Amino acid sequence: MPIYEYKCKVCNHIFEELVFSSLSSTEDIICPKCGANTTEKMMSAFSSAGSTDSGYSTGSSCGTSGFS
Repeated sequence: MPIYEYKCKVCNHIFEELVFSSLSSTEDIICPKCGANTTEKMMSAFSSAGSTDSGYSTGSSCGTSGFS
């Protein structure tokens, strides 16, 4: 279930909404501040935090293959 960011066209309130279906229209999304159903989906920046501790060696990606 993706979370989308919406902006109300009436009061300009920006909010996030958990959307249960990708087929859901913006008319189904209600502004939590003013109650209007005139919202538009906004483009959000994707962010992901990763770990640098992968458990793998940090040596050369090619390896030594037994040669020195």
